[in-house]
Amino acid sequence: MGNVLVLIEHSAGQVKKASLCVVTFARAVAAKVGGTVDFLVMGNGASAAAAKVAGYGAGKVHVVEGPAFASYTSQAYAHAIAEVAKAGGYQVVAAAATSIGKESFPRVAVRLNAGMASEVVGLGNGSPVSYVRAMWAGNVMGEVEVATPVHVVTVRSAGFDAAQPAGSASPVAPFSSTFDAAALKQQLVEFRPTVSARPDLTEAKVVISGGRGLKARENFKMLEDLADLLGGAVGATRAAVDSEYIANDYQIGQTGKIVAPDLYMGFGVSGAIQHLAGMKNAKVIVAVNKDEEAPIFSVSDYGLVADLFKVLPELSERLKAVKGK
Repeated sequence: MGNVLVLIEHSAGQVKKASLCVVTFARAVAAKVGGTVDFLVMGNGASAAAAKVAGYGAGKVHVVEGPAFASYTSQAYAHAIAEVAKAGGYQVVAAAATSIGKESFPRVAVRLNAGMASEVVGLGNGSPVSYVRAMWAGNVMGEVEVATPVHVVTVRSAGFDAAQPAGSASPVAPFSSTFDAAALKQQLVEFRPTVSARPDLTEAKVVISGGRGLKARENFKMLEDLADLLGGAVGATRAAVDSEYIANDYQIGQTGKIVAPDLYMGFGVSGAIQHLAGMKNAKVIVAVNKDEEAPIFSVSDYGLVADLFKVLPELSERLKAVKGK
C-alpha cells in the first residue's frame, strides 16, 4: 500500500485547519509506507481553495465541482470521493472527523468495500500501518488494524499539528464525476451558520469555556469579554448547553466539538469525562473552580481554586490595563 487521498474542507474561501491536520497525518502514513499524498477539493469555491492548498506538497490536487456539489450532501460527496479514490488507486482515503467526515466517510467505506478507522489520533506500530484511536471517551487509546486493501480514515485534528506549506505548487486536475444530480435524494433546505466576529471554535488558538458553574445565560457575557480581549473563541460544556446558557454550537466534548487550542481556560467547568474528551489535547489548560476536587484539575497545567465570579472580572480588568483599553 502507499498512496493517500485527503479530502480538503473549505469555507468562505479558506481551507479548514482540521484538513491541514489531516495532511500532517497523511504525510506520516505516506512516509511510513512509501507512498504519496494527493488532495481532493469539492463544492462551490473548490478551484479557489485548491489554489490555496496546492502549495502543501501534494502530488496532485483533484477538484470536483458542479451543480450536484453546489451544497454539501453526503450522497453526492460519498459518490464522488469513492470515484476519485478508485480512479487513483488510493490505498488510504482520509478526512477530518468533522460533521462532513463523520457523515460521508462511512458511505465512502461502503462504496469502496473498505474497512474504516474513525477518530484517529495517531499511528501505531502495525505493518504496514495501524491506527491509534480514542475509545471510552478518550480514557483508553486502542491500536487498530484495517484488514481490507483500502483504508478509510477520519482523523481528529487534536491529534496532529496543522501542516505547513511545503514545496512548489502542485498540479490542479479537474475531475468529472458521473454523479447524476437528478438522482439526488437529499436536498439542503437551509444553512444557518453561526455568525461571530470571534474565530471558529475548532480553529481558535485560545478557547474560553464555561460550565454549569456560570449559573445563568447572562453570565456568559463575562466569558465573551475575556475571549475578545484574548482574540479567542467561547466554548461550553454539555451541562451548560443543556441548561440553555448557550447554544449547542458552542459545546465542546465527545458529543460536541473537539478542540486543541494553544490555550484553553475553563471557568466553572467540573471536568466530566465527556468534556475532557473534547479539550484535553490543548497545549496549556487553565482551570478555575471553587471545588478543589473537580476532575478538571487532573488535566490542568494551572489550576485556581476560587470563585469564578471574582476571578473573571479581575482578570479582564488586568488584561485591559495591560492592553491599554
